[in-house]
Amino acid sequence: MKHRISAGWIYFYAALGGILFGYDTGSISGAILFIEKQLHLSSLEQGWIVSSVLVGAFIGAIFIGPFSDKFGRRKLLMLTSILFFVGALGSGISPDFWSLFFTRVILGMGVGAASAMIPTYLAELSPVAKRGMMSGLFQFMIMTGLLLAYLFNYWLADMVTGWRWMLGLAVVPSVLLFFGAIILPESPRYLVRNHRDDEARAVLMNMNQDDVAVVEQDLADIRKQAAIKSGGFQELFGKMARPALVAGVGLAILQQVMGCNTVLYYAPTIFTDAGFSVDFALMNHIYIGIFNIIVTWIGISLMNKVSRRRMLIVGGLGMGISLLIMSWGLAHTAESQFASYVTVIAMVVYIAFFSGTWGPIMWTMIGEMFPLNIRGIGNSFCSSVNWVSNAVVSTTFPMLLSLFGKGSLFILYGALCFVAIWFVHSLVFETQGKSLEAIEQWLRDKANGNA
Repeated sequence: MKHRISAGWIYFYAALGGILFGYDTGSISGAILFIEKQLHLSSLEQGWIVSSVLVGAFIGAIFIGPFSDKFGRRKLLMLTSILFFVGALGSGISPDFWSLFFTRVILGMGVGAASAMIPTYLAELSPVAKRGMMSGLFQFMIMTGLLLAYLFNYWLADMVTGWRWMLGLAVVPSVLLFFGAIILPESPRYLVRNHRDDEARAVLMNMNQDDVAVVEQDLADIRKQAAIKSGGFQELFGKMARPALVAGVGLAILQQVMGCNTVLYYAPTIFTDAGFSVDFALMNHIYIGIFNIIVTWIGISLMNKVSRRRMLIVGGLGMGISLLIMSWGLAHTAESQFASYVTVIAMVVYIAFFSGTWGPIMWTMIGEMFPLNIRGIGNSFCSSVNWVSNAVVSTTFPMLLSLFGKGSLFILYGALCFVAIWFVHSLVFETQGKSLEAIEQWLRDKANGNA
């Protein structure tokens, strides 16, 4: 590394993709109301415009991992910023349905790539004592991006071309990410694998505040793991990686099926269904965005000190109870103002538990559980599973809502929270306080019957 920049700036620029992730997934909720009228979209076309990002995200997530293992995390971060730029600019100037659809698929590829690669990159850069918080920074940035989307949706709602600005403004952070990636260091794990040990040592010295003993120990551990040949899907599905794959896929699916996106995106409607005005609902959606950021910061701060598994279990319990209470409230809002307030409070408590636990911890853990030789492909696979789960939940939500009604549907999501508690207790292993190399060694020992 020819120059040194502060570790804080490195983490900020690396996690900037999270702002783009959050902004691009949140801005469409306000923009679609105006796109529908100006581009004369049918209900089917509206659905395709909203879900096009999910299509792109799956493509981006599944391909970025193998490429980042081959070409390095930093170069792929630059590619991700270009995808964001092209997708955001194209969405903002699209004249018709098809151009908007395809540019939002490109945008989604950036979102998926960011979700698959940035947690791994942050995990590989961070010292053990800070890895939880630094990897969780990605989720913090996602929530920041969502808040910015809520704010701009509200501010630009009265403009004739407001929706174009809502979508197009994402070019600003994408440019910052591109130029930030130019000065970011490469992952020391990637550098060692490519026989660039001196560069890896310089990066580790910077990230570990020039602690020579820690850096030399890290380098020795990394060299040991880097000597193992790069793997593919055969190794990913093999005996050694199986505990990480089961845990990662399970966490990726459960994070979505516990209803996180339905509650976050449905929040304004929950307010109106509980008897509050539309203006009150929109303003409080912004307040929820601010609350999300605060709770996420508290959660990622705790990850350096508290067991990841314990946080997931407590989070699942809090979310499950909150959803059951919210279901009761929604079923009784018509006859009771008390039930309306109970509904809103339960929703806020649910969001607090999600944002402080399952939101950041899932992304952190899939970035740190896999062995070095398949870390990129493992994170890619779990991220793509998360996006498929997101698409399934988003697609089935209106149908299930019509079939069961709000009260009963949120009971279903609540029950899945308790399934998640069982899963974490039974099948997720602890990563807090362990180096990436120690986690990999545990997997190898377990596969050989020594753990």
